[in-house]
Amino acid sequence: MKRAIHLSNRLMQRYLPDPFVFVIILTLVVFLLGMGVTGSTPVAMVQYWGEGFWNLLSFSMQMVLVLVTGFVLASSPFFKKMLSALASKPKSPGQAIVFVTLVSLLASWVNWGFGLVIGALFAKELAKQVGNVDYRLLIASAYSGFIVWHGGLAGSIPLTIATPDHFSQDIIGIISTNETIFSVFNLAIVASLFIVLPILNHRMMPSKDERVLIDRSILEEGRDYQAASVEKSELTPADRLENSKILAMITGVLGLAFLVYYFASNGFQLNLNIVNFGFLFLGILFHGTPKAFIESVKEAVSGASGIIIQFPFYAGIMGMMVASGFAQEMSSWFVNISNEFTFPFFAFISAGIVNFFVPSGGGQWAVQAPIMLEAAKELGVSIPKTAMAVAWGDAWTNMIQPFWALPALAIAGLKAKDIMGFCLIVLIVSGIFISLGLLFL
Repeated sequence: MKRAIHLSNRLMQRYLPDPFVFVIILTLVVFLLGMGVTGSTPVAMVQYWGEGFWNLLSFSMQMVLVLVTGFVLASSPFFKKMLSALASKPKSPGQAIVFVTLVSLLASWVNWGFGLVIGALFAKELAKQVGNVDYRLLIASAYSGFIVWHGGLAGSIPLTIATPDHFSQDIIGIISTNETIFSVFNLAIVASLFIVLPILNHRMMPSKDERVLIDRSILEEGRDYQAASVEKSELTPADRLENSKILAMITGVLGLAFLVYYFASNGFQLNLNIVNFGFLFLGILFHGTPKAFIESVKEAVSGASGIIIQFPFYAGIMGMMVASGFAQEMSSWFVNISNEFTFPFFAFISAGIVNFFVPSGGGQWAVQAPIMLEAAKELGVSIPKTAMAVAWGDAWTNMIQPFWALPALAIAGLKAKDIMGFCLIVLIVSGIFISLGLLFL
């Protein structure tokens, strides 16, 4: 294990470029493969790329808000105390690694956006309180929990096919979440990862002389966003509004009132917009004044540059993959070598590969569903298992795809190559357990 970790980290440190360079290389690779595999002309590939470039604007803004609202909430006095109390439980580096993995797994199973933010924030708090813990592994452990999101309550593929009038309803009808998220094979895979990943992350701890530690003073309380005490007579009317606790309280309570209405009307259905909405208004409420809240937002926004710049490039890659037919062609390769027993495994592998270029669960399902569902019907393979095989493949290679790691990396202040060596080992081990669950359960 030690040799494998050393080799994996060395490879990633040496050869994994900055995520922006990575997405540029992916763009060029898909451009060339699209021409070579599908026969598309260079002009057509440029057209597909440009027309798809802005298709993720809404999602990009959601991801920016995941980072900003999560940071703002975590920097509030109330949330700092809560995270600090929770982080005081582990007493050793090993316990910290196991604890953050379990917290991230549970949070990601509930909702992927919630898991991304909470995992990274909790890891930072643990780094403040637990000495001699490798900061890279701590953040990697927090990110590793993200792998279960598609098998959880907010998995986009199982929720899509459970929704009336979904695009493949004519082929498969409506598939209940009892057959996907809450099926025996899916719950068994999730349970195995809840056991295996904490143990694996613990086993990946470097020896004491090889651990990369962070100066805990850097992570300490940070800026005080509360305004300095000023005589009331010196405050202008504008100053009074900016520092009004009443105004912040009214705004925060108004947001919470909508959340109560939403959950009362829809049940406990989390989505990215609701998570961001809750984080935003809790942040306003917990910071106490509009001025303190805005000061926190200003600091948080500085870490969102990677998301803002890179997501349009991924949208362009998706445009080339879909419009050229390259994604469908790739899926067909795996279908052609499958039989009734191996089909879920090859569906899983193909989805993992496609995820490198189309890192969006809903977008990937739109690309692969027509091919995979027809093949499953011809081979007599379970439709729910086929859908979950694609879902797990999409989640699986997120472990070495920087796209989804950007918010966590921005919160942690690390680069992708700092954690991807550990994540590569998680990819290999988790792939074994997911594959066994899809093949034999």
